[in-house]
Amino acid sequence: MLSWSTIIAAGLAISGAQATPVEVPRQATPTVYLAGDSTMAKTGNGLMGWGEYLSTYITLPVVNKAISGRSARSYTNEGRFAEIESLVKRDDIVVIEFGHNDGGSPNSANDNGRSDCPGTGNEVCYSGKTGEVVYTFNKYVQDAARSFIAKGARVIISSQTPNNMWEGGSYNDSPSRFVAYAAAAAQNVGNGASYVDHFAAVGAMYKRLGNEATNALYPQDHTHTSPKGADLVAQAFVQAVNIELNGPTPLKDYLKQPVPEVF
Repeated sequence: MLSWSTIIAAGLAISGAQATPVEVPRQATPTVYLAGDSTMAKTGNGLMGWGEYLSTYITLPVVNKAISGRSARSYTNEGRFAEIESLVKRDDIVVIEFGHNDGGSPNSANDNGRSDCPGTGNEVCYSGKTGEVVYTFNKYVQDAARSFIAKGARVIISSQTPNNMWEGGSYNDSPSRFVAYAAAAAQNVGNGASYVDHFAAVGAMYKRLGNEATNALYPQDHTHTSPKGADLVAQAFVQAVNIELNGPTPLKDYLKQPVPEVF
């Protein structure tokens, strides 16, 4: 667990005397901000994203800034990461989870404004529709994470949730490339960032639930869950945090007891 010691601020006396240290206290109650797509967002019409249930299982307030249909690229371009950056304070926690809308090629004349440039580094593409410079998933996520950390916040980069792994009646836990990309992003950012393999946690839960029970959580398509499914996906996330599936995260200290065990 990262250690967040007291920051010392120096105040200069009007007389020009030597600076006197002043303690700046930690936040008594940090806020958790969520950045993601529809699988995390508040939706409706029989569907719901898991971010709406996270507050059930943690002791901190949650501000769900996830928006349906967004990718790391479009979330950046719409200024949504910048909005969170303007809000976060020291000790706040930001969970970033994208991947469902990040695939495809931006080079196409039909570029949808969401596809990231292929690669995991500083590769650059150009939109075949607008000529916009397009960066990689990792660059968008890492730049956002670093902007939050620079303000004293802590970041959890979470891999995307899986689609229905029992679609068609057989279990398929093959991850998209963005799962590995998210893990790499957290590693690249380093101090202040941690990683949760939400894909693996939910996948293990679905394997335990089995074919019929998992399919019942997807009333309309293979990506978006019912409210019951969203609640279970949130439980898988907090269980992964609790058991430190991918190492410690700043959320563990704020889990309500007992912590769910769904996988």
